Amino acid sequence: MKKLLSVLSLFAFVFLMVGVSAANAETVKGWVSDSKCGAKGASASHADCTKKCEDAGAKLVIVNDKDKSIVNVDNQDALKGHEGHYVAVTGAVSGDSMHVDNVKMLKQPKAATQMGEHM
Repeated sequence: MKKLLSVLSLFAFVFLMVGVSAANAETVKGWVSDSKCGAKGASASHADCTKKCEDAGAKLVIVNDKDKSIVNVDNQDALKGHEGHYVAVTGAVSGDSMHVDNVKMLKQPKAATQMGEHM
């Protein structure tokens, strides 16, 4: 009986921790750019440059819409194919880095599209 109670307590703890992790998930809206260009690459018109920089070893990042800060992404494969896209990414944030669990493409804001053409 004590073993069963211990096992049930362990499972309850694991499920609680999974629930806490999901509750800590954050969503960030912004542009997929590269670590070399950062906020300067926050537009659809910068997609080709982002791909070139990525091929040369730069990391993909998210340029946060709120404050134009750079959010590093520790699982780069999550952003592959989204270079130059305006997205909402959801995942666990730790400091200035994020582990992306989900990427959703968004409609480009008109002001950002026009601004990107001038960069």
